[in-house]
Amino acid sequence: MSPFDFLNAINSTKENVFVDPQAEKDYSPFMINRGLSYFNDTIMYANEMNKYNLLDKKLQFDFLLNIVPKRKRFSKWFKKEDAAFNLNAVMSYYKYNEERALEVMSILNDDQIRIIIDKMNKGGRA
Repeated sequence: MSPFDFLNAINSTKENVFVDPQAEKDYSPFMINRGLSYFNDTIMYANEMNKYNLLDKKLQFDFLLNIVPKRKRFSKWFKKEDAAFNLNAVMSYYKYNEERALEVMSILNDDQIRIIIDKMNKGGRA
């Protein structure tokens, strides 16, 4: 089972998916808490489970299954942008070596890096 199956059960179907021993092996408290942390109405429940991370996985799932209100929740998972891609764009844009480009990247914010990437885009397929 994937973390999304567990999140779907907690958020919308409210069915107990802990029916076989494999489910306990597949359950990742970190990923479930991360998935719930994207929403205002479930972030406190995820934080509570982070506090009590030594609880049994089944107990954590049962708590979330019974306390989280039934609602359709969907969000894109945050993924860290490819740091190497950003570094190469800054190196090319300013014609700096890697060391100097790393110094410059610590000064630039995300919007400025996106502008540099857009300016360095030569078109074609990605």
